[in-house]
Amino acid sequence: MKQQLKNVRLFEGEEMVERHITIENGVIASVHTELQEVEETIDCEGLLLSPGFVDVHIHLREPGATNKETIATGTQAAARGGFTTVCAMPNTRPVPDNEENMQLVLDLIKENAVVNVLPYASITERQIGKQLTPMDRLQQMGAVAFTDDGVGVQTASVMYEAMEQAASLNASIVAHCEDNSLIYGGAMHKGKVSENLGIPGIPNVCESVQIARDVLLAEATGCHYHVCHVSTKESVRVIRDAKAAGIPVTAEVTPHHLLLTEEDIVENDAMYKMNPPLRSKEDREALCQGLLDGTIDCIATDHAPHTEEEKQQPMEGAPFGIVGLETAFSLLHTHLVKTGFCSLKQLLDWLTIKPASVFGINAGEIKVGGKADLVLLDVTKQAEINRHAFVSKGKNTPFHSWNVIGAPKWTMVAGEIVWEGDGQHGKA
Repeated sequence: MKQQLKNVRLFEGEEMVERHITIENGVIASVHTELQEVEETIDCEGLLLSPGFVDVHIHLREPGATNKETIATGTQAAARGGFTTVCAMPNTRPVPDNEENMQLVLDLIKENAVVNVLPYASITERQIGKQLTPMDRLQQMGAVAFTDDGVGVQTASVMYEAMEQAASLNASIVAHCEDNSLIYGGAMHKGKVSENLGIPGIPNVCESVQIARDVLLAEATGCHYHVCHVSTKESVRVIRDAKAAGIPVTAEVTPHHLLLTEEDIVENDAMYKMNPPLRSKEDREALCQGLLDGTIDCIATDHAPHTEEEKQQPMEGAPFGIVGLETAFSLLHTHLVKTGFCSLKQLLDWLTIKPASVFGINAGEIKVGGKADLVLLDVTKQAEINRHAFVSKGKNTPFHSWNVIGAPKWTMVAGEIVWEGDGQHGKA
């Protein structure tokens, strides 16, 4: 069947134009200026069509922690937020560290996902930082890259050998950077707020020192190295210098690190507990500048659902992480685009073609012959974020009750609308 999206607004280069798009068998058949005769036409007058968003860092929790999230609920949340391709972290139980465990994850994705899910495999067995996984076989099965996300690889020789192996496969090593000897039992950023609240803090150097080690290992091995959720000014400086030296490094930043700082934490509230933690105003400014100048390549949510009971604990005992798939575009459009920090085109690039390019994912573009993975955006839609209305099982967000402008109207995967609603209050 042929479908037609008529009167869509979209970007061609830097220019926003009005076009009609024909979709056939889940693929974009044409982008044209004249209406065509087709079986189904969807009028998109006044709305913006974007490539479906790509998130290279989410946690779906299945298998092993389905009380927090499932592949079904997590991908429904992704669809609601406009994401059509997501990369799922391997901190599941079992960990996808061998062929049997990876096949289990792939089967669950095939059965339950409503958007495209590309699974990571772990760098080391059970993510404990000692024995490398069979990367060649896991890559052949479909691993998008390799990461021990949630755990920094502590031993330099293990990371060096992992990068050597990944480089030989033209694969990527993706790192949550944290030197365990510098955590000091911290639950938030080490700074004036942690001192005032009496909560143990994690210093900046805990992250940046491991990035510095790893970019030198990437230089030595020629491996593509991707840094997860950058949070400190020192990390930005190290990555910028590494790129200037020609080292193959890329990096991501989260919406919460772009929008919040330690100063937003006014009490012991685990809704503000994430890893890496919210840093200083100076760190946030460095992240914003790094995103603008290309030091940081893309935005990723680090969607990390937890149960209500877990997050009602004090910060010292609660798990790290917040959800982000359903609020990312609305928050970023409101606080980056509407404030003049960046253009709408820049934001869409950071959510589409740039994350796709980091790992060579065939997504993030509207092009003839490409999959019709699309999101229709109402950039004037006003709403209030309501965590209780989330599709995700996780309701853990510090953005509850924030007013936002702009939201997905519907999300399409391979020509099929997989979510349609009214932004924050729509139905899955």
